[in-house]
Amino acid sequence: MQRNTSNYWQTHFEKSNQLESPDYENTLSYFQKFADKTQYVNIETIGSTPQGRELKVVVVSKDKAFTPKLAKKSGKAIVLIQNGIHPGEIEGKDACMLLLREILITKEKEHLLDNIILLIIPVLNVDGHERLSPFNRPNQNGPKKMGWRTNALNLNLNRDYLKADTPEIRSFLKLFNEWLPDFMIDNHTTNGADYQYHVTYGIETHQNIDKGLVNWIERDYLPYLIERVEADGFIVGPYMEFKAGTIESGILDLPAPPRLSHGYCARQNRVCLLVETHSLKPFANRVYSTKSMMEHTISFLNDHYGKIVSLNHHADKHTIKYYLTDKKKFPLVLTGNGKFDKYLFKGFEWYDEHSEVSGYTVRKYTNKPIEIEIPIFNKANSLKKIFVPQAYIIPAQFTDIIEVIKSHRIKYKVLTAAKRLKVEKYKFSNIKFSSYPYEGRQLPSFNAESFTEQCDVPAGSFIVYTNQRQLRVIVNLLEPEAPDSFVNWGFFNSFFERKEYAEAYVMEPYAKKMLKEDPQLKSEFYKKLNDDESFKNNAGERLDFFYKHSPFYDKVENVYPVLRILSA
Repeated sequence: MQRNTSNYWQTHFEKSNQLESPDYENTLSYFQKFADKTQYVNIETIGSTPQGRELKVVVVSKDKAFTPKLAKKSGKAIVLIQNGIHPGEIEGKDACMLLLREILITKEKEHLLDNIILLIIPVLNVDGHERLSPFNRPNQNGPKKMGWRTNALNLNLNRDYLKADTPEIRSFLKLFNEWLPDFMIDNHTTNGADYQYHVTYGIETHQNIDKGLVNWIERDYLPYLIERVEADGFIVGPYMEFKAGTIESGILDLPAPPRLSHGYCARQNRVCLLVETHSLKPFANRVYSTKSMMEHTISFLNDHYGKIVSLNHHADKHTIKYYLTDKKKFPLVLTGNGKFDKYLFKGFEWYDEHSEVSGYTVRKYTNKPIEIEIPIFNKANSLKKIFVPQAYIIPAQFTDIIEVIKSHRIKYKVLTAAKRLKVEKYKFSNIKFSSYPYEGRQLPSFNAESFTEQCDVPAGSFIVYTNQRQLRVIVNLLEPEAPDSFVNWGFFNSFFERKEYAEAYVMEPYAKKMLKEDPQLKSEFYKKLNDDESFKNNAGERLDFFYKHSPFYDKVENVYPVLRILSA
């Protein structure tokens, strides 16, 4: 499938009879040859990993536009390709080597740089990449050795785009927000059911991305991509996540949260193509199908670069107008509504067999191709909508929150003098915590109810105005009920804790005094006794009722310290 080239330009993948992928040192050495032998490549360090390895980006430009400023000045579309966020799924790195060789060395595809500037991250999770073993992906057919899914802190980087806990993602966000690419490609490998598809894709077309970009994806880009990649001999389908874990239950094609690459890009008003080859296909097939997806995407963008640049610019402006000027409600929590289309699935015949080992049924696949009609659940509703405030106020002590805000290049101001303002706050109730940590964090669940009050906002507070192109990112971080908010990721768990208590021998006589002096409180207490049997039989809860109504109660317990400013 590749033109013959000299041994100097053969990749490790080719020299190994298409069975291996190089380690990080040899990966960088190959990309460095492009920088050494051509004038169109510059390699930069964008950060370092927890184990001290350097993260690199390869910038490819015919105009030597090797800085964000020069790239924007060129008017060309900027395309970011990310490889190795899950380093066991590494074929994108090898595919980039082959594609760059055809663009820069053999030059049959040199035209792809006419209107495109490429940013290529060879490996994002470098520490995981160097944890090489033939046993890291039990469901995968090659390469002979592959990297580990998580980074050296055992964190999954493709859950971190919004909360930015890891140095790798903070480095990525700096790159992303400085260059602000017009399109992103994130290369992966999936596992699970066996089927005929060589490569599947994820791409956002729901309420979490600008409608103009959705129309472009559905009418122009995707039909072109699928047709061209299938003409190369690869069967293409949507990303295969099954509703109940089985093929016949149907495919879920629902909004991706911003913790994921394509979900994050959507909140940045940008399109990300999630490329997912299939782990059971040979490594060579996965490399070449990934290369095909990248090549035809770049070709389409090269031919229509003005359109995507214009659509992105419009999406940035329209987002602010739609939610702030036109006062449309923001879809905060999206979920499938059960509606579906029919999809002709290209699979392999399967059968279910009882296992003496597990005691359950195990699904097994043959190599006999079949086509069956199954549902694809691709419609979502907004469970929760909000009006976007003019600004959020973050108290000065939350410097960790501000560091994440900075990572996303969100602008903020610092209040120079104290002000008394009418603000909206959230109070939490029904708080529970997960029994097991997720990505190193203890995740809460809660209900949130808003209320307004006059509040003294001290000098030094951070003001984050929402009239910024990152409006969707701001709201998803700072609205507590957003799935990937700071609150949902456990950044504010300490505010769910009670720090002072009243002993029973103190509270009981005080409660008698309250009952005597406050008829309304007395009526409320006895009504609760009559209506709530659990409350009636719980001495602690009964005393706590009075404690919460007393002047001793901490007024910020279960109250979100970030404030909403509804008017200028």
